[in-house]
Amino acid sequence: MTTFTDDFNRADSSILGANWVEVSGDWSIVSSRLSSGSAGGTIILRAAGAMATNDHYAQVTIATTAAASHGVWCRGNANISQGYLWRNDGTSWNLFSVVGGSFTSIGSFAGAAVNGDVAKVQAVGSTIKGFVNGVQRVSVTDTNVTTGTSVGLRAESVSTLRFDDFAAADVTIGVTGDASLTGTATLTGTGLRATTGAAGLTATAGLATDGTRSASGSASHAAFATLATAGAVSTSSSSALAATADLAAAGQRTAADGSGLTATATLAAAGTIGTDGHAALAVTATLAAAEMTSPTGDDIDVNVTVGAPYVRWSAGAPYVPAWSAQAPEAGDWEVGAPC
Repeated sequence: MTTFTDDFNRADSSILGANWVEVSGDWSIVSSRLSSGSAGGTIILRAAGAMATNDHYAQVTIATTAAASHGVWCRGNANISQGYLWRNDGTSWNLFSVVGGSFTSIGSFAGAAVNGDVAKVQAVGSTIKGFVNGVQRVSVTDTNVTTGTSVGLRAESVSTLRFDDFAAADVTIGVTGDASLTGTATLTGTGLRATTGAAGLTATAGLATDGTRSASGSASHAAFATLATAGAVSTSSSSALAATADLAAAGQRTAADGSGLTATATLAAAGTIGTDGHAALAVTATLAAAEMTSPTGDDIDVNVTVGAPYVRWSAGAPYVPAWSAQAPEAGDWEVGAPC
C-alpha cells in the first residue's frame, strides 16, 4: 500500500521539489500554498511516485477557488492524458473519464466550489466516485480506464487559485489492517470468539452454569476441584492432599495422613485415651475413681499398698522411734532453726 502527502509548508519557490513532476505549465509555492500561476491555459501536475495498485484515491484542499476549471486526478498515466478527473468549473462538479486526451463526462453535481472545499476522486475496479468534503456526490460504473497509477492536479493558470494538503493512497477492499488477526474473528451469541488466529487462545473456554470452567487450556488445572456439602475437598490434583480428610460429627479425626499420628486417637467419655500410638506411653494408662494408678508400667515400688500406708508409719502421726513432725530431734537438728 502506497501513500503520498504534501502540505506545501515551505518557502516560496517555483521549484516544488523531487516529489512532483510538472507535466505542463509552471507551478509554484506561494505563502505555503500551491499556485497554478497566472499564465492562462490549462496546466498539469503529477506526483513523482506511483501508487501501488490501480485502485486508489487522490484529494486536495481548494484553499482559494475561482470561476475556472480546477480539480484532482486519479488512475492516470505518466503524462495524465488518461484517467479520471473530478473538477469544478465555477458552477458545478463534474466527473470525467479521459482516454487519449479525450474527455467524457460520466457524472455531475451542481454547485460552485468554495474556499476550503476538499475535492476527492476514487477509482476501485469499475466504481468511480467523486466527493466534496467527505460527502459522496457522484458514484458511477465505468470501464473506460482500467489501469493507471499516477495521481495529480489539473487546473487553469489563474492567479487567484491556491491548493493545499494534497493526499493520495491505495484502497484495499475486504482486508483489515489489524496485523494481529490472521483470520476472521467474530463473536457468537454468548460472546465467545468463534474464530481466531491469535496464538494465545488454543481452544474456546467457557463457564458452565455453576461457574465451573468447562474447558481450559491452562496447564495449572489438571483436574476439577470442588467442595462437597460438608466443605471438604472431594477431588484434588494438588500433591499436598493425598486423600480426602474430613471431620466426623463428634469432631474427631476419622482418617489422617499426617505422619504425627500413627493411628486414630479418640477420647472416651471419661476423658481417657482409648488408643494411642504415642511412643511416650508403652501401655494404656487410666485413672481409677480413687485417683490411683491401677495397672501401670511405671516402676513404682511394688510394696506400696493401695489405700494404706507402709506399716512402719502412720498417716496421722510421726514415726515414734525416729522423729516427730512437731519437734526437732534432740541431738541433731530441728525444724525451723538454723543448722
